[in-house]
Amino acid sequence: MWSRQERGVKTREAGAELKSLLVPVDGSPESLRALEFACGLAKRSKGKIHIVHVIEVKRSLPLDAELVTEALRGEEILDEAERVAKRLDLEVQADLLQAREAGHAIIDEAGERSADAIVVGVPFSRPFGDFELGRVPAHILKNASCEVILLRMPLER
Repeated sequence: MWSRQERGVKTREAGAELKSLLVPVDGSPESLRALEFACGLAKRSKGKIHIVHVIEVKRSLPLDAELVTEALRGEEILDEAERVAKRLDLEVQADLLQAREAGHAIIDEAGERSADAIVVGVPFSRPFGDFELGRVPAHILKNASCEVILLRMPLER
């Protein structure tokens, strides 16, 4: 029997080399919990965190449409995320993005930032009796070229 090292399989301690983390936030408790988790990883590895909130623009509007209400809400969400990180004694960078699809924008941003991982928080949702991951997290898991850390919340009782 061969060990993983003898077969040339790369192994590492979880979170050991994650220096750059991207965390999408939408204002939900799950996304803020994912940010807290990412802050813990970043502190251990002396890494950095980039937070993004994506405003999805309807196809009937130009991509650069001024969506004042959505932008104000997005800024509130990013402010809250920055407060969470500050409470955990970590400085972060935050950006508000506009895109047709949030999943695509998050993956593109991770590539531009050379993120080692995307940390995504998801609720434990069972709308039709089976667990539903959600459109954006499923897209990220399916298409991201970097590591994806999925933090699923427990079932609320």
